[in-house]
Amino acid sequence: MTVQNGTFTIDSKTVDMPVKEGSIGPAVVDIAALYKNTGMFTYDPGFTSTASCESKITYIDGDKGVLLHRGYPIEQLAENGDFLETCHLLLHGELPTPAEKVDFDHRVTRHTMVHEQMMRFFQGFRRDAHPMAIMVASVGAMAAFYHDSTDISDPHQRMVASMRMIAKMPTLAAMAYKYSIGQPFVYPKNDLDYAANFLNMCFSVPCEDYKANPVLARALDKIFILHADHEQNASTSTVRLAGSSGANPFACIAAGVACLWGPAHGGANEAALKMLEEIGSVERIPEYIARAKDKNDPFRLMGFGHRVYKNYDPRARIMQKTTHEVLQELGIKDDPLLDVAMELERIALSDPYFIEKKLYPNIDFYSGITLKAMGFPTSMFTVLFAVARTVGWIAQWKEMIEDPAQKIGRPRQLYTGAPQRDYVPMIKR
Repeated sequence: MTVQNGTFTIDSKTVDMPVKEGSIGPAVVDIAALYKNTGMFTYDPGFTSTASCESKITYIDGDKGVLLHRGYPIEQLAENGDFLETCHLLLHGELPTPAEKVDFDHRVTRHTMVHEQMMRFFQGFRRDAHPMAIMVASVGAMAAFYHDSTDISDPHQRMVASMRMIAKMPTLAAMAYKYSIGQPFVYPKNDLDYAANFLNMCFSVPCEDYKANPVLARALDKIFILHADHEQNASTSTVRLAGSSGANPFACIAAGVACLWGPAHGGANEAALKMLEEIGSVERIPEYIARAKDKNDPFRLMGFGHRVYKNYDPRARIMQKTTHEVLQELGIKDDPLLDVAMELERIALSDPYFIEKKLYPNIDFYSGITLKAMGFPTSMFTVLFAVARTVGWIAQWKEMIEDPAQKIGRPRQLYTGAPQRDYVPMIKR
């Protein structure tokens, strides 16, 4: 079996298969007609060697540690802009002009409130419900409250749904948090920026004044930027697959939230923090380092290395700096968990084993530490990830809907079950 110059040869039969070039990155072989011409499928568990779509939004080069949004390096976006500017870029393809930025910010701000009846919807959950369980349900329930933006064939309704989702997701997330700790919901405030407003909704209470720390607000804004989109990952692919059926945008994003909940995806920063808690003290680190190096030990260091990045995660470099800024601002020096984290970071950046295996601390390692220091419980980590990733999901969903080549998703399989057989009556079994 050979593939050469856009042709595929098997059993002396040659099939032409076009090779398509992107603007950057590896070329792809178009196998759309493979089954029609050969009666064969490809086998690619996890679709790790399969391009499921054509996209202009995000590009990753895992070998070089590159992440671009619409061509702009993530480092430049995080250091120089804010989250809503990145949202505009992902949705519309270009950075906003000053006038466009003012208009975009205004439209998001004016959509932050949720329907008052959703308050009662929240009260149907058990008081100890996981915030992500509440998010999956409440995001999907938005379709029951905003009927005027569920027609995916209408470009205006698609944009209204997009703005609503970006604006209301922090409000729903803060409500999920407040409900989980038994505090009253806090309404959004239109005079605050996106991150400060979220902090206010999470940590203020009606009986006293609260002002978000600007260092923490800026740190959270960077966390949102760094998580805004990451190409065709599991949750984004889920959103696209759900959207390919024509499902309304709120249902599609709810599907993305559900997929994100998995510990191998959005729950990775929570898993990293639980690992730090398991280690417990700096004195026990050598024991766990030895276990991580032992091929026969199932223990794995969470928060190190990345499925895509075979180099240093470009987001982790920014997150590392942000983490230390937050810890310094809060004056945290005697937290055993953070002591463990900082020592693990030092070892990972200097130990030959980690360097050779490219097990660098990733964004989940640093973001977990930062969010804990800011006061968020681990159960909220994935919720914050969902708030940030909503714009990426929406941009990818919108691009898919507007792509004339898009079809309903229908992966094939390699069947290994029983061959055809005849039904046996109960009396003869």
